[in-house]
Amino acid sequence: GPLAVVGRGSYVRRHDPFMYFVGIRENPARCAQVVPLERFSADLAANRLPDFVWITPNVYHDMHSASIRTGDDWLASFVPAILRSPAWRDGGVLFITWDEGTTSAGCCGNATGGRVPTLVIAPNGKPGYRSDVQYTHDSLLRTIEDAWQLGHLGHAGDPTTSPMFDFFR
Repeated sequence: GPLAVVGRGSYVRRHDPFMYFVGIRENPARCAQVVPLERFSADLAANRLPDFVWITPNVYHDMHSASIRTGDDWLASFVPAILRSPAWRDGGVLFITWDEGTTSAGCCGNATGGRVPTLVIAPNGKPGYRSDVQYTHDSLLRTIEDAWQLGHLGHAGDPTTSPMFDFFR
């Protein structure tokens, strides 16, 4: 099944969307799939990852309570192992996105928090591609839902919410 991986110590629950679902939070078997980030490296090295992994860094590595440099350094130490893994090389995709900017400038539709960077890194991705489409976090959710032929949650199902398929060949 899917796996949520969260940073310890300065981790905050609000950054793990799975913990908002009663069916996960109150189900011991499903809740056990929310694991400490420290487990990810071992699972990655052993090629034991599930098909879907959600990674939530702690508040220092996500740049909320520490510098951008701290977050950049964490990504630089964390991402290369993912990109070397069979899980990524064999049809995987790595989405790295931020949750809000410093203003709401440039938002569209139901989005708030301003423009934020989102990286789409995939073996079948277009190298160096930059989309002119204004996507939202709902677009990322819809991309995942459409790729796996799932139903749409919330605003991901709105007719104006486009999946991010232009990033792929």
